[in-house]
Amino acid sequence: MIPTDQAIAATPAAASDSAVVSRKFSGWPRLLQRYGLLLLLVAMAFMFAVLPESGAAFRSEANLRALVANQAVGLVVALALLFPMAAGFLDFSVGAVTATTSVAAAAAMAHFGLPPLVAICIALLGGVAVGGFIGLLVAKFEMNPFIATLGMATLLGGVILAYTDGLQITNGISPQVTALGSGTWFGLPRIVVVAAAIAFGVWFVMEHTPLGRYLFAVGSNSNAARLTGINVVKVKFISFALSGLVAGAAGALLLARQGSATSDSGMSMLFPALTAVLLSTIVVYLGRPSVLGTVIGVLFLAVSVSGLTLIGAPAWVGQFFNGAALLVAVGVSSVGNISRSRARAG
Repeated sequence: MIPTDQAIAATPAAASDSAVVSRKFSGWPRLLQRYGLLLLLVAMAFMFAVLPESGAAFRSEANLRALVANQAVGLVVALALLFPMAAGFLDFSVGAVTATTSVAAAAAMAHFGLPPLVAICIALLGGVAVGGFIGLLVAKFEMNPFIATLGMATLLGGVILAYTDGLQITNGISPQVTALGSGTWFGLPRIVVVAAAIAFGVWFVMEHTPLGRYLFAVGSNSNAARLTGINVVKVKFISFALSGLVAGAAGALLLARQGSATSDSGMSMLFPALTAVLLSTIVVYLGRPSVLGTVIGVLFLAVSVSGLTLIGAPAWVGQFFNGAALLVAVGVSSVGNISRSRARAG
């Protein structure tokens, strides 16, 4: 049985909560709820732009260009989280997959003399392979997704350390790859253009294809989705495979941006990305992750940390701010879910 969009839309669990919320909130309170984080982002950017301690440096073209270029990889890592999260899972392996595929692409060029395009394809295929394996464990064998993804992240960290012996791969990286991370197109950093293209692709899949609707239906209520004819096992598997594909793209961009591959396990990239995705659930489309919300979340964290650094805040402030933002995002999202559940019950 092939599910129809009408059948999915008629499923109570898969129906959007926005209609319920709209009956409870309207006008300015509703707009403030949906766009509060965006308004806060604008306010913080304005504040850092006018403060004497940070104003000149923050407003400079070099700082703004570096700010968006440095966040391109983090944005793509965050985008990799969206597919499993839409299906109801948190994938803790995306940072490790990004780091591993970065090493794989670098090794393909430096150690095996392969062309840059082949190396990038290896990164993408490697990401799909890892994501697909996790999807098989979770969807087919019903392994706990937390254990599956965290275990894979730990395993990949060991693989990276074993292969690199704790050293960077710096020689043999093609200038074509490094130019992608440092060059510009039409005045914009190339890496930002590529990240924007990936974001558009993820947005299109999630918002304008049956697969996107199936993902949200499974994440809302897998049993109800199964009754409409959705192949839940297949959708769960695809969600992790797509996550791996996007994480592989992030690995290629990480190599391009750094110009080398490190022995880092990638876990340091996970939590800012996770924070941005969770922030996306409290902006624009309330209660569900979105590409636009993720972009806003990434920029909010980047602007805040950059501004705080420029005004002389100590180094630990960035980590503290990311942790606090993560807790706030989870807290607000939980309160919102409770409110929507009560609204449905009412």
